[in-house]
Amino acid sequence: MKSGGNTSKIHLAVDSYGLPIEFIITGGDVHDSKVANELIELLPQSDFVIADKGYDSEAIRNKVRERNSSPVIPRKQNSKIGNGDIDWCLYKYRHLVENAFARLKHFRAISTRYDKLKLQFESMLSLACSMIWLPM
Repeated sequence: MKSGGNTSKIHLAVDSYGLPIEFIITGGDVHDSKVANELIELLPQSDFVIADKGYDSEAIRNKVRERNSSPVIPRKQNSKIGNGDIDWCLYKYRHLVENAFARLKHFRAISTRYDKLKLQFESMLSLACSMIWLPM
């Protein structure tokens, strides 16, 4: 499957320090919620899983609960349940993922997506994530 190149999408998970720990690369037409279960399986045990509205589904919430974690995922605006149960203070830590993407964009090969094949793009992304970890 070819998912590198200009239309590829990076699904990224970071730890509580904002350092990348897992990622999955898919084609640009794949919705976030389609890859969520696979990404959740790769994650280490944690108390909370924080995600944005793109991951709003009961199946994802149940998957997080199966792993003995609490989902912190706001519901979409058209939801009938509402967001009464979300911890907005914890949700603010979602910016750590956005910060990780901002750091990844400092690597020109990642931001311009020079590599057209998925394997090569994954290799460059792994190298970039390793470089982010180095100062630790």
